[in-house]
Amino acid sequence: MLSPSCRLYGLGAIMLAALVACARAPGDVGAPPYIFTLAVACAAYLLAIREFIQTRRYPRHALFACLALAALWRVPFFLIPQGAEADIRRYVWDGRLQRLGYNPYTAIPGDPTLAALHTLETRGLNNPDVPSPYPAGAQLFFRAVTAIRESAFAFKVAFVMCDVAIVLVLLDALRRAGQGEHWVLAYAWHPLLATDVAASGHLDVLGALLLLLSVAALGRRWRATAAIAFGLAVAVKFLPVVLTPLYWRRVRIRDGLMALLIIGMLYLPFLERGRIPIGSLGIFVQRFRFNDPVFATVERVTGPSVAAGLAVLAGLVTAVWLRRKHPSGSPDGWAWPMAASLACAPALYPWYLLWLVPFLRSLPTLPLIVWTVSVLSTYVVWHLHALGHPWHVPVWITMLEYGPVATAAAFTWLRRSARIGTLDMKAD
Repeated sequence: MLSPSCRLYGLGAIMLAALVACARAPGDVGAPPYIFTLAVACAAYLLAIREFIQTRRYPRHALFACLALAALWRVPFFLIPQGAEADIRRYVWDGRLQRLGYNPYTAIPGDPTLAALHTLETRGLNNPDVPSPYPAGAQLFFRAVTAIRESAFAFKVAFVMCDVAIVLVLLDALRRAGQGEHWVLAYAWHPLLATDVAASGHLDVLGALLLLLSVAALGRRWRATAAIAFGLAVAVKFLPVVLTPLYWRRVRIRDGLMALLIIGMLYLPFLERGRIPIGSLGIFVQRFRFNDPVFATVERVTGPSVAAGLAVLAGLVTAVWLRRKHPSGSPDGWAWPMAASLACAPALYPWYLLWLVPFLRSLPTLPLIVWTVSVLSTYVVWHLHALGHPWHVPVWITMLEYGPVATAAAFTWLRRSARIGTLDMKAD
């Protein structure tokens, strides 16, 4: 029988071959060759998760070899050129606008009077009829990167650095918790990091890093640092705000006020007539839809604004419940409130789940691990749209995404129930 390390090497080799083939697959994103090779990599990844659950420790050299494999399969994705409609083009535009003295919350890319401000990097970017939706922390990050170089490549380099930093922080957190260091591979090997960070360069990896730093600081009782890092994560994207109840009585009131003050100060450069700008955030809630089965159902009854509020409420309620159930805190608990909000959101793109991946390191999070993989099936929509189909997730893809999640949830519940039953029998 093969040793655990040999099995892991074999799965890593399969992932390397599949992901390199995926990066070089002919056709567009979501085309059959792309989806097939990505599916092979995802299957190998889930088998690796099973190995992590069953194995307590791996040799240090095996861990380093597996991290090297993860670095290797990111390279061909990193070298993929960005299409004109990639979100990263908007990052370049927003950063460039700020450096030229314009406000990205009011300037509209498609405005003819701003046509001269475009470069080859920003011309033809997506949704040119609306201003930027990104919060102030993200905007200042865009400005910082474009101050070095106004290019999608510069942003990809910055995001890959965030990716590496998450691995280092995770390794430290796992050592401090006494958990197997191999669980860092649950993050490093995740296909989302290849397709949506190395290839597409999405901002969410920066937010995930800041949130992870906050949680790590909380574990060390660095309460002010935890609060500030959390505030910065919220200032990158608003999603982690639903985690606020998890900080209750873990940070001091003055630390929370300091975080709020920092968020407010980040918005000072963008104030318009004394008002805090939101850009196209309201338009996003009213108009943008993708992979939203729960939101679509609720929206038909309540309207989009109330449905969006309920999505936030779902995350907050989940966080409150977890805070009461696990007063001392648990690394697993940080993913569930965000997952609850995302499941009810008006749009759920694969890269949104990047926020969850650093916190998926145990059997109880298996349903979320499966979801972060099965969500990649929605990339078929990109291919269908290129063929002339509407921008809509077909029912069969929705089943392909959420069916495995339901199966994983049932498996986890049954296993937990069986374990509790065994403990009760021993107690008797």
